[in-house]
Amino acid sequence: MKQRTLSSEFTLSGKGLHTGLQIDATFKPAEVNTGYVFKRIDMEAQPTIEAVAENIIETTRGTVIAARGNKDARVSTIEHALSALYAAGIDNCLIEVNAPELPILDGSAIEYVNKIEEVGFTEQEADKEFYIVKQRIKVTDPETGSSLIMLPDDEFSVDTMIEFNSPVLNNQFASLDSMDNFKDEIAASRTFVFVREVLPLVELNLIKGGDLDNAIVIHDTPMKQEELDKLADLMKVDHKNVEELGYLNNKALAFHNEPARHKLLDLIGDLALIGRPVKGRIIATRPGHTINSKLTKQIRKELRAQNIQAPVYDPNVAPVFDVNKIRTMLPHRFPFLMVDKVIEKGENYIVGVKNVSGNEPFFTGHFPTEPVMPGVLQVEAMAQVGGLLVLSQVDEPERYSTYFMKIDNVKFRQKVVPGDTLIFHLSLMTPIRRGCAVMKGYAFVGEKIVSEAEFMAQIIKNK
Repeated sequence: MKQRTLSSEFTLSGKGLHTGLQIDATFKPAEVNTGYVFKRIDMEAQPTIEAVAENIIETTRGTVIAARGNKDARVSTIEHALSALYAAGIDNCLIEVNAPELPILDGSAIEYVNKIEEVGFTEQEADKEFYIVKQRIKVTDPETGSSLIMLPDDEFSVDTMIEFNSPVLNNQFASLDSMDNFKDEIAASRTFVFVREVLPLVELNLIKGGDLDNAIVIHDTPMKQEELDKLADLMKVDHKNVEELGYLNNKALAFHNEPARHKLLDLIGDLALIGRPVKGRIIATRPGHTINSKLTKQIRKELRAQNIQAPVYDPNVAPVFDVNKIRTMLPHRFPFLMVDKVIEKGENYIVGVKNVSGNEPFFTGHFPTEPVMPGVLQVEAMAQVGGLLVLSQVDEPERYSTYFMKIDNVKFRQKVVPGDTLIFHLSLMTPIRRGCAVMKGYAFVGEKIVSEAEFMAQIIKNK
């Protein structure tokens, strides 16, 4: 799949939930591999803030991110907009905002979704990079009882369960099995708050722009009439009868379980801070911005340590090229044919496999009592996989040869021994021009990179 950006820009305006300011937010197309970037156009030098988990600085009633080294350059209430962008498959977007938060609008993501649909999206040249959940991941918060579990799956889906000690809002469940259903099932779900939480939030200098048009307010605790009247005055709404517990919103609930659906919406917006769309199933129990950020920071730490995930290798799936097909494309023969099969190939990338046997001829002399595969042969195997990528893009590949002109930035991270299965991932760094290809290659054993290199190769028709 290719990366996406907006086809044209759009602007949404409204008041900020916490600041009460009148805010304009303009969403603009961005170049490949930009990700989501906020730009504070109201500040001197107009600092930019990458929407990634390591930039989270607060999670009180919303996710707040700040520029590295400059916490004054911050932006909050970002989760609704990011949820809409993520659900639409938009990978790259520049968001210019003239305040320290985005407008709350009606407290949901529906206006963002409608604007994104209105302007449409443009596919870009670069491939989309996913975060693929390969094993069970669990984060917990013992204080709140919150937990998030990620499980392997071919697609993205979420199950959310919420629980409050409230006679009005107790246990609710919501799920999303396909992003195709996000607009109809999730996007219109509004944020919510309990009446008993409002005064503490006011004392924290928050929710200056909150009212019954941009939030569901839940009255579930007995209190004095004058206290409820005071809160009504703060929110600039009509006084309510203190004896009538329930929802105090001006319009009816969009769904019977709207709070649970909004928690799911928030979770998707926070997951956008991973920087890649997720392939996996998420089970969220009592989710909130704090536990969400704990998960996304953990995944970002993993990605920083190794910026590319190991390809998924299922030996039960038929290869794209078996060894017989490879022999028709490459001139190499035993003992120098270093690729056993190709398991995946796209327009700009290829994945190959080499099973390292104890019977490899080089082990006879290369540390026979402690056999280690020579690094130069790992690079050679990587180069052969890259040659298959290049030759697969020409007619009659058997009439061409690939000669490598340059190898740069070679790194060996871990030794390779008999019994290992090497998985090679090669991708074009630039389009092929004048018969020359520049590629980046990685070799994996399991989930770990064992070696990497950059190659320049030339294709010559010589047969």
